[in-house]
Amino acid sequence: MAELHMPGLSWIVLAVVQALLMLLLAPLATGFSRMIRARMHSRRGPGLLQDYRDIAKLLRRQSVAPANAGPIFWIMPWVLIVTMLLVGMALPTLTQTSPFPISGDVITDIYLLAIFRFFFSLAGLDSNSMFSGVGSARELTLGVLVEPIFVLSIFIMAMIVGSTDLGYISQGMLGEIFQQPVTVVLAGVACAFAMFVEMGKLPFDAAEAEQELQEGPVTEYSGSGLAMVKLGLGLKQLVVVQLFLAIFIPWGKATTLAFPDLLLAAVLLLCKLIVVFFLAGLVENAMARVRFLNTSRLTWSAFSFAGLSLAFYVIGL
Repeated sequence: MAELHMPGLSWIVLAVVQALLMLLLAPLATGFSRMIRARMHSRRGPGLLQDYRDIAKLLRRQSVAPANAGPIFWIMPWVLIVTMLLVGMALPTLTQTSPFPISGDVITDIYLLAIFRFFFSLAGLDSNSMFSGVGSARELTLGVLVEPIFVLSIFIMAMIVGSTDLGYISQGMLGEIFQQPVTVVLAGVACAFAMFVEMGKLPFDAAEAEQELQEGPVTEYSGSGLAMVKLGLGLKQLVVVQLFLAIFIPWGKATTLAFPDLLLAAVLLLCKLIVVFFLAGLVENAMARVRFLNTSRLTWSAFSFAGLSLAFYVIGL
């Protein structure tokens, strides 16, 4: 275990700027995914910046809620954004070390992601809407199926490095990936699958029926509340992808806080994000739709990769 310490002012500024940039770029990431979907469907579709226009329009409108909605319904959008911003501040995306190590522990980040899903699902139940309740049940079911894969693959990397600190894992993987390549590759495949699910892609969500599957709890939201939920969901996609990149593709980061180094690291990170979102869009739109009840077969296949990775870690390969 790495000993936590209070970061300096420059690191805190970097962490805050990093998280705010993720929040600013979240609609761009979702817009990029929608654009890929439209092109693969041979239609023009919305522009790259359409999500910015939608969110700006929603923020100017009043939020309307069911008469019997409880307090969880109202605080859920804030919980989504705050939890993801805390994870975003801690991710070693531009530097080899975590800029905010207080929340940069893997266990802390997993709990923050769990809080995100818990409040997101609980808000659907708190709205007392039948459709939101069904969406919440499906979201929780999917969480039970995919979270063990996500947790196991990341903890295998933590065991290889000998620390649960994201910065130490990111630094350690620069050398350990060549020491135990089979373990790292299998864990990376399992984590990539979990990342794909957490991004809300087909067949785990349907673009034409978003209010029925993973976004079911959003059914009763409108106005500024819906805008914040959309921001939170887009921010989660960026955070999950960057968590994967920080652990399994840790190259190209700045070694100092000098502006040229950070700028180069930001450009390389942007290239990585474009590639990941592009590949996720290709896989999503090339995949046949399956029944929700059959998704457990896909998740068990991915869990087998994580289990094999753990076995190879024990063997030492």
